[in-house]
Amino acid sequence: MAAKQKILIVDDDNNIAELISLYLTKECFDTMIVNDGEEALKAFASFGPNLILLDLMLPGMDGYQVCREIRHKSNVPIIMLSAKGEIFDKVLGLELGADDYMIKPFDSKELVARVKAVLRRYQPTVAPGNQPSGKYVEYPDLAINLTNYSVVYYGKQVDMPPKELELLYFLAASPNQVFTREQLLDHIWGYEYIGDTRTVDVHIKRLREKIKDHPAWSISTVWGIGYKFEVKNG
Repeated sequence: MAAKQKILIVDDDNNIAELISLYLTKECFDTMIVNDGEEALKAFASFGPNLILLDLMLPGMDGYQVCREIRHKSNVPIIMLSAKGEIFDKVLGLELGADDYMIKPFDSKELVARVKAVLRRYQPTVAPGNQPSGKYVEYPDLAINLTNYSVVYYGKQVDMPPKELELLYFLAASPNQVFTREQLLDHIWGYEYIGDTRTVDVHIKRLREKIKDHPAWSISTVWGIGYKFEVKNG
């Protein structure tokens, strides 16, 4: 029997946290509740969650700080929860590495669906050498597999959050085609984020830190327009 996937719930409102835990337990998840940021970091280390539901407005260390600390050591999926719906909050959360963002109050079925969707995107990668299948592109020293969400760069697996990988795959699947930031937002993040073009720039910056330019290809900026995956001849 497969082990249950573990969800860490971080919310200072214990009533909300208990309700979320109830929804997820019914769906056969194993849950743990903590009520502040410091406890969240301790629980992350001891509980080893597959996903974190992280409230933004926590006493002491807020959700943004917790997200930043966890991202320094792990790519575990994070869904941010907040009663605030300003675009700035969404962009900042995504810039810090959150995978999704939900506004309170939310429907229990939608919460469960979002948790399952993020976990599906974050399946464990297969070992290098396994036969690639489905959505897969390969260039010299770089292989991107969207089916199992793996990137192999110079023969080594590169860990990256789902949105980074999806952005890299989308660009690499259409070599030398220029995409505007708005097109990339629409394809990768969907209509909710239209207008938040900083999100694209932040993800491109992160990709370039992990995937350096190669003599045969590069992630190129097309000034005043957007980005492309440039494949060089010869």
